[in-house]
Amino acid sequence: MSGTSEALKPPADAVKPVRHPEAPAPGELLGAHYEHCFGCGEGQPHGLHLQTRVGDGVRVTAEFTVQAAHQGAPGLAHGGVLATALDETLGSLNWLLRVIAVTGRLETDFVRPVPVDTVLHLDAEVVAVHGRKIYSRATGRIGGPDGPVAVRAEALFIEVKVDHFIENGRPAEIRAAMADPDQVKRARAFEVNP
Repeated sequence: MSGTSEALKPPADAVKPVRHPEAPAPGELLGAHYEHCFGCGEGQPHGLHLQTRVGDGVRVTAEFTVQAAHQGAPGLAHGGVLATALDETLGSLNWLLRVIAVTGRLETDFVRPVPVDTVLHLDAEVVAVHGRKIYSRATGRIGGPDGPVAVRAEALFIEVKVDHFIENGRPAEIRAAMADPDQVKRARAFEVNP
């Protein structure tokens, strides 16, 4: 990215990210972290329904098809929707570290317009970790992994405890997520976004 802010530059003593030994295997499709998430949840009729797959190291890829409901200018994806896709993909990286983290900062470069009915392919990786701070970046390409670059982002995620969600979320939805008998789904419900 051009002009990355100082807040997104890892300090000199940051460490290389280490994939958690219990992280999903490369090639595995990550399910939605929460059914009602606009980015990945199937419970959102106009959501992105982002499909994220685990890569090697601390990397993921994702895809979504830009629908008419996602447009800003006629026939083109809304920039906020593209930023959401980047944020969702970057947030999924935290599952490979097995930490709960929220977006602290997201900087996005919009390189070219993304037409409705286009498949946007996203590739994201964690580049460094410093205490509770997780530094990552992503690129979105039109049509596939070798297509033209449409968007890029760099992000800073901050590791939090589940209390962050309990104290700030809506109680009924928090209780429902906490009561899910599937431990993986329960853990993933609290993994991204403030």
